Amino acid sequence: MSRLRIDPEVIRELAALLEETGLNEIEVAEGANHVRVARHPAPTVAMPAMAAPAAAMSAEPRPAADAASTTVDEAGAVRSPMVGTIYVAPEPGAPPYITIGSTVAAGDTLFIIEAMKTMNPVRAPRSGRVARILATNAAPVEFGEVLVILE
Repeated sequence: MSRLRIDPEVIRELAALLEETGLNEIEVAEGANHVRVARHPAPTVAMPAMAAPAAAMSAEPRPAADAASTTVDEAGAVRSPMVGTIYVAPEPGAPPYITIGSTVAAGDTLFIIEAMKTMNPVRAPRSGRVARILATNAAPVEFGEVLVILE
């Protein structure tokens, strides 16, 4: 039986790729060589659900956290391409990339989303004028959340 020889640097690079992307497993095959690198995510602890007091159930409903940011379905809506923390400027103290009323060209940077210590630009999908900005600086954003409306 022949012994499979794999460069340890390849394993290190695959492990680093797992860390960077947040994946739990990656598999690579080249010819007869086949490598699978996996990591196990930290175990999560489920907290027992507590019953809400009856008085709280009859209380006035509280508004959803910026419901407009998740339910806006306009033609000019630019949505978050990933989960992360959004920043409206290239660095603290710098002017924001966009303001209400400013015009943008297709490909212009609108925001930056930090995900796993990597800064990812959110670019304008088309030219237009900024009608509404729904994103808040340094706030968490979800995939698909509406960040800005372009006219």
